[in-house]
Amino acid sequence: MTIESEPQIILKVPTSSDWVVVALKDFDAFLLDHASCERKASSVGMSFVVRYPDRPEIIEPMITFAREELEHFHQVYRLIAKRNLLLPPDSEDPYVSKMMKLVRFGREERFIDRLLVSAVIEARGCERLHLIADALSEGDLKDFYRRLARAESSHKDIFVKLAILYFSKEVVKKRLEDWLVIEAEAMTSVPFRSALH
Repeated sequence: MTIESEPQIILKVPTSSDWVVVALKDFDAFLLDHASCERKASSVGMSFVVRYPDRPEIIEPMITFAREELEHFHQVYRLIAKRNLLLPPDSEDPYVSKMMKLVRFGREERFIDRLLVSAVIEARGCERLHLIADALSEGDLKDFYRRLARAESSHKDIFVKLAILYFSKEVVKKRLEDWLVIEAEAMTSVPFRSALH
């Protein structure tokens, strides 16, 4: 008898090195967008708590996730404040918006899709934080992004593990594959900018 392994998140298309050049060209803009992404991620965690109180297995992990993302937001905000920048009004992320439009309706379909789209967004964010860390010059900022990239690396797996609590591994694996294809299409359709996505 073979033991089926947990579905793995392997992005279909790696981020081009050209993105790193564009992202670092206006690092102030990148920082402002990064802060926004961390805050929105925290909100996503809490939205699971609010929308699915009848699924107690997700509550503790999602509270922990939300708190970690909020702490990351706070850390990035401190960098922003040191540069005398102001947080901009909230704006739509074209990459995330393209994917969210494909989240299905129906309680169970929406639940698994929201978990797995969150997983692939976290995977892409983690990949790009590593790229930023690698590209920065030695110093405090590079050290900060190295630490942050390591901290973010576990987040993508949280959502897949939670999905497996409620759906079979086969169902999760198949739908995750769908989302990885959708994510690659969304990522490659958005022009590079000084932003995380």
